[in-house]
Amino acid sequence: MSFTIAIDGPAAAGKGTLAQALSAHFGFAYLDTGLLYRAVGAGVIAGGDPVAVAQALDPSDLNADTLRTQAVAEAASRVAVIPDVRAALVAFQRSFARRDGGAVLDGRDIGTVICPDADVKLFVTASAEIRADRRFAELTAKGVQTDLAAILDEVRARDDRDQNRAEAPLIAAADATLIDTTSMTAAEALAQAITIVTAKRA
Repeated sequence: MSFTIAIDGPAAAGKGTLAQALSAHFGFAYLDTGLLYRAVGAGVIAGGDPVAVAQALDPSDLNADTLRTQAVAEAASRVAVIPDVRAALVAFQRSFARRDGGAVLDGRDIGTVICPDADVKLFVTASAEIRADRRFAELTAKGVQTDLAAILDEVRARDDRDQNRAEAPLIAAADATLIDTTSMTAAEALAQAITIVTAKRA
């Protein structure tokens, strides 16, 4: 029996952490849909055509260690506005969402475009400043030399691209539950989400 949880939100809001924790709690499969676009972005950086890369994407491509770099993140955001790239990845995501045993997907348009009939829709957000702080701390912990002001500029620029693109812009689904993690710990966000999902499954 399938049960789909759709989690959307801007970069560094905590949606990935929440999605993984929810999938572990309920024993559902998890798909970081952003990795699909990152994998296409990485392919483009390597010289590939974005549409061809998207059409040939294999699940094993999502395991590459190189997908978490800032350069790949920027490339992913750029290829995500290409309609033919998005079309090539939609079927992959929808098939995953319908799998038996439950699925959790996080991204930018899961509740609005990919899984509009999802059993639970969450929109996870936080202030741009808090999200920049989190990304800065994450990169610094990995030994990456970076600048907080530059990261804040990148966060705002990416928000603008994601929210104003013509194809599947980043917006909360009308029936999504908002979780603002600006002043929340990961544990608090998870507890709130578990309560929402449990009520829907009752």
